[in-house]
Amino acid sequence: MTTTTGRERTPTWTNWAGTASASPARVVEPRCSDEVADVVVSAAARGEKVRVVGSGHSFTPLCATDGTHVRLTHLSGILDVDRALGRVRVAGGTPLHVLNPILEGLGLALPNLGDIDRQTIAGAIATGTHGTGVRHQGIASAVVGLTLVLADGSVVSVDDAHDVELFEAARVGLGAFGVVTEVELQCVPAFRLRALETQARLSDVLANYEQMVAEHDHVDVLWFKHSDRVLLKRNSRVDSSDAGESQPRWQAWLDDELLGNRTLEAVNRLAAAAPRLAPVINEISGRAIGNKDHTDVSWKVFCSSRKVRFKESEYAVPLASLPAVIGELRAWIDKHGTAYPFPAEIRSLGADDVWLSTAYERESAYVAVQQYHRMDDGGIFAAFESIVREHDGRPHWGKLHTLGAEDFARLYPRFGDVLRVRDRVDPDRRFANDHLTHVLGA
Repeated sequence: MTTTTGRERTPTWTNWAGTASASPARVVEPRCSDEVADVVVSAAARGEKVRVVGSGHSFTPLCATDGTHVRLTHLSGILDVDRALGRVRVAGGTPLHVLNPILEGLGLALPNLGDIDRQTIAGAIATGTHGTGVRHQGIASAVVGLTLVLADGSVVSVDDAHDVELFEAARVGLGAFGVVTEVELQCVPAFRLRALETQARLSDVLANYEQMVAEHDHVDVLWFKHSDRVLLKRNSRVDSSDAGESQPRWQAWLDDELLGNRTLEAVNRLAAAAPRLAPVINEISGRAIGNKDHTDVSWKVFCSSRKVRFKESEYAVPLASLPAVIGELRAWIDKHGTAYPFPAEIRSLGADDVWLSTAYERESAYVAVQQYHRMDDGGIFAAFESIVREHDGRPHWGKLHTLGAEDFARLYPRFGDVLRVRDRVDPDRRFANDHLTHVLGA
């Protein structure tokens, strides 16, 4: 096990977006569940809090601590495969970009993925990473078993037959119930997606949104604020024998690296220097999008490279509320003079039964508002939160919001059960920090 303490150097941690930082007393990299247990017990003896940190893609200070930071770097890879059931047991620190090609080699895939793959599997489920598609659910819905190290140092395995309440609370658990060292996933046979990307009008998309998401497996909309222009992505599952037409490697590089990252960085820097140009930039960007139609393995279609840094808030609202939310947000943007060159994102998801999932028992639309990291948000995050509050919006657990425990008690029917489980497994709040105290209570 590797340990770095503050006496050796100041291990300042900053998340990917630069919206959260911390100076933990020590950083440890255990190699197995037993070593994680030793870390937790030792931290308790010193009176330190413990937080696990992964790839740092949460925009909130969810991982911040002045106690012990645990990195699961060495807990990576596939631990077991049940081919008959299509299940795999994965070490908690496995990054999705490592997991996905391994699953493909086994003839398997996760049913749904988000649009980046830098997160660890434990971090992705802890914050409710979801992807898109009303016929499908988020990644946590594929979790059928967990191994956790609890606050007392015990190592437990939970599923739908063993400590069911802890299992349900920890599937999207915010790191509040213990250190997730292993995740068992219910996979599906590997599948291919036909990816169709076209220009469209926001007004047309909203008018036909519910029909569109019913007809296509995975719909993703990027709206260029200050305009009515969007990039419409419709991904549909095809038979495994349908090879389709793959995207040439040079085209993938051109779209993801040159246009998706370098050009996006350049136009955002231009807007930061000359904010008045943002509406023109967005209008031109929306017009310049080229149509694409290609087929590839699922994870290569789902996931893309994101190198341009931004700040983000995302809320899930009832699917029927989407037009009203976007209409109110658009009116606010038009009324205020702040420049917003970064596209907003609109997705959807089917209802699930995961206690702290943003789609718990509710078919949902997701609206993500982003701002370039070098620019002031101009009040859009606060305005957006005010709008979605009126539609029972549930914030993504890893993205910017100000809601607290009283709000979540209203928004989540099983919130009281979540708190009861937390009291049982972490009565001394070994895994707490200021942010968790705000969202879950003391």
